[in-house]
Amino acid sequence: MSPWILATLAAAAVQTVRFSLQRQLKGAGLSTGGATFSRFLFGFPLACLAAAVLIATQGKGGEIALPNARFWAFGIAGGIAQIAATFCTVALFSERSFAVGIAFTKTETVQVALFSTLVLGDRIPPLGYLAIVIGVAGVILLSRPPKRADGGKVTVFNRATLLGLIAGALFGASAIGYRGATLEVASTDPLIRAAVALACVTTFQTVAMALWLRWRDPGELTRVLGAWRSTALVGLTGVAGSFGWFTAFTLENAAYVRSLGQIELLFSFVVSTLIFRERSHPREVAGMAVLVVSIVMIVWISA
Repeated sequence: MSPWILATLAAAAVQTVRFSLQRQLKGAGLSTGGATFSRFLFGFPLACLAAAVLIATQGKGGEIALPNARFWAFGIAGGIAQIAATFCTVALFSERSFAVGIAFTKTETVQVALFSTLVLGDRIPPLGYLAIVIGVAGVILLSRPPKRADGGKVTVFNRATLLGLIAGALFGASAIGYRGATLEVASTDPLIRAAVALACVTTFQTVAMALWLRWRDPGELTRVLGAWRSTALVGLTGVAGSFGWFTAFTLENAAYVRSLGQIELLFSFVVSTLIFRERSHPREVAGMAVLVVSIVMIVWISA
């Protein structure tokens, strides 16, 4: 099995654990910003340590040049996109079940195809358009909320739909940024390239989030530190999952990595059912299945 496949599967599994832990932080008195910040605060020291150890143990061939401006442009863009996407995902947990919330973020592949057509002018074959239509159908199935008890009208386009679509687009943008950043690291070792990029990006995210919370919600920083027993686990799983994604991005095209990462849908469904005891409506299960078909079709067509 190719190394990038192993790295992606591991990253998807660890990320599912991290999202489940982060979801529980919302019930521990932390805001969406605090739950998001915890993912970086306790992760960046580990990322920096991993990068230092890998560079030191490489011996004579382990020296690398300082990151250039192009690296920072990719890394910062990807970091900001990931922060915003995580905000949307954590907020989404309050709108829908865990599994459905994660499924919404997986619309990124469909959105990239639409963006390429409308903005870049890329040509998509008929089967590609069919895949996009199927994806839209899956999103509609997922976005329809349960029937209201009072018999009122149920709208298809709601807050959950918007949050999920935005999160998917931002996660796609972050993947492209991280792939670009890893390629700018002057090393032939994929682990070093991944570790250096992860350390730099995670440090930037920690500083940016701390400044944001200090400005918008000063007391939240204290609450995050006070809940360190829970938030530290989020940071640990976060940096472990990110290292897997970054390693995969150094070895393979981001589109293939993110496509294989859709297996996280299955992981999140298991977590939702077995841990959170959430029952998915048959329509929601069908929506996830349809969405997966759409994503697989688009990846197959673009290969």
